[in-house]
Amino acid sequence: MKTTNHMNGKKKIKQSDDSVENLPFSERLTKEGFYIRKFSSVVDSKELIWHRDREDRAIEVLSGDNWMLQLDNDIPRSMSPGSKFFIKKNTWHRVIKGNSDLLIKLTKLSD
Repeated sequence: MKTTNHMNGKKKIKQSDDSVENLPFSERLTKEGFYIRKFSSVVDSKELIWHRDREDRAIEVLSGDNWMLQLDNDIPRSMSPGSKFFIKKNTWHRVIKGNSDLLIKLTKLSD
Protein backbone atom coordinates (compact mmCIF):
# COMPACT_ATOMS: atom_id res chain seq x y z
CA MET A 1 0.00 0.00 0.00
CA LYS A 2 1.33 3.44 -0.92
CA THR A 3 0.38 6.70 0.72
CA THR A 4 1.67 10.13 -0.17
CA ASN A 5 2.10 13.43 1.56
CA HIS A 6 4.07 16.59 0.85
CA MET A 7 6.69 18.05 3.17
CA ASN A 8 9.09 20.86 2.25
CA GLY A 9 8.18 20.51 -1.44
CA LYS A 10 9.31 16.88 -1.57
CA LYS A 11 7.01 13.97 -2.06
CA LYS A 12 7.27 11.10 0.40
CA ILE A 13 6.02 7.64 -0.45
CA LYS A 14 5.43 5.13 2.29
CA GLN A 15 6.06 1.65 0.99
CA SER A 16 4.29 -1.42 2.36
CA ASP A 17 7.48 -2.38 4.23
CA ASP A 18 7.27 0.93 6.17
CA SER A 19 10.31 2.46 4.42
CA VAL A 20 9.97 6.05 3.26
CA GLU A 21 11.55 7.41 0.10
CA ASN A 22 12.11 11.16 -0.39
CA LEU A 23 11.60 12.18 -3.99
CA PRO A 24 13.08 15.37 -5.51
CA PHE A 25 9.75 16.72 -6.75
CA SER A 26 6.22 17.55 -5.71
CA GLU A 27 3.20 16.49 -7.74
CA ARG A 28 -0.55 16.59 -7.87
CA LEU A 29 -2.98 14.29 -9.64
CA THR A 30 -5.50 16.14 -11.79
CA LYS A 31 -9.10 15.05 -12.16
CA GLU A 32 -8.27 14.32 -15.83
CA GLY A 33 -5.93 11.54 -14.66
CA PHE A 34 -2.50 13.00 -15.35
CA TYR A 35 0.05 14.41 -12.90
CA ILE A 36 1.55 17.89 -12.73
CA ARG A 37 5.06 17.43 -11.37
CA LYS A 38 7.39 20.21 -10.22
CA PHE A 39 11.16 19.98 -9.77
CA SER A 40 12.48 22.99 -7.87
CA SER A 41 15.42 25.01 -9.16
CA VAL A 42 17.05 24.55 -5.75
CA VAL A 43 16.93 20.72 -5.80
CA ASP A 44 20.33 19.16 -5.14
CA SER A 45 21.60 17.57 -8.39
CA LYS A 46 22.63 14.51 -6.36
CA GLU A 47 18.93 13.79 -5.77
CA LEU A 48 18.24 13.46 -9.52
CA ILE A 49 19.33 9.83 -9.80
CA TRP A 50 19.17 7.22 -12.54
CA HIS A 51 15.99 5.20 -12.10
CA ARG A 52 13.38 3.03 -13.85
CA ASP A 53 9.59 3.26 -13.68
CA ARG A 54 7.03 0.44 -13.57
CA GLU A 55 4.89 1.79 -16.39
CA ASP A 56 5.26 3.60 -19.72
CA ARG A 57 5.13 7.37 -19.36
CA ALA A 58 4.28 10.28 -21.62
CA ILE A 59 5.79 13.60 -20.57
CA GLU A 60 5.08 17.11 -21.80
CA VAL A 61 7.26 19.97 -20.58
CA LEU A 62 5.15 22.93 -19.45
CA SER A 63 7.96 25.24 -18.27
CA GLY A 64 11.62 25.18 -17.34
CA ASP A 65 14.98 26.49 -18.48
CA ASN A 66 18.01 24.32 -19.39
CA TRP A 67 16.67 21.04 -17.93
CA MET A 68 17.58 17.83 -19.73
CA LEU A 69 16.35 14.24 -19.93
CA GLN A 70 18.84 11.43 -20.45
CA LEU A 71 17.81 7.90 -21.35
CA ASP A 72 20.12 4.92 -20.95
CA ASN A 73 22.78 4.75 -23.70
CA ASP A 74 21.70 8.12 -25.12
CA ILE A 75 22.90 11.70 -24.94
CA PRO A 76 20.93 14.20 -22.81
CA ARG A 77 18.05 15.93 -24.61
CA SER A 78 16.76 19.41 -23.89
CA MET A 79 13.48 19.62 -21.97
CA SER A 80 12.21 22.88 -23.43
CA PRO A 81 8.60 24.03 -22.97
CA GLY A 82 6.31 22.21 -25.40
CA SER A 83 8.63 19.26 -25.91
CA LYS A 84 7.19 15.76 -25.46
CA PHE A 85 8.88 12.51 -24.46
CA PHE A 86 7.89 8.87 -24.18
CA ILE A 87 9.70 6.69 -21.63
CA LYS A 88 9.14 2.94 -21.92
CA LYS A 89 8.70 1.10 -18.61
CA ASN A 90 11.89 -0.28 -17.06
CA THR A 91 14.06 2.11 -19.11
CA TRP A 92 16.89 3.67 -17.10
CA HIS A 93 16.72 7.48 -17.23
CA ARG A 94 17.43 10.64 -15.26
CA VAL A 95 16.61 14.33 -15.23
CA ILE A 96 19.51 16.81 -15.31
CA LYS A 97 19.01 20.05 -13.38
CA GLY A 98 18.41 23.35 -15.13
CA ASN A 99 18.25 27.01 -14.06
CA SER A 100 14.59 27.42 -13.09
CA ASP A 101 11.75 25.29 -11.76
CA LEU A 102 10.75 22.47 -14.12
CA LEU A 103 7.03 21.82 -14.55
CA ILE A 104 5.87 18.76 -16.48
CA LYS A 105 2.63 17.02 -17.34
CA LEU A 106 3.10 13.29 -16.69
CA THR A 107 0.75 10.58 -17.92
CA LYS A 108 1.28 7.05 -16.62
CA LEU A 109 0.22 4.62 -19.32
CA SER A 110 -1.14 1.17 -18.52
CA ASP A 111 -0.32 -1.89 -20.62
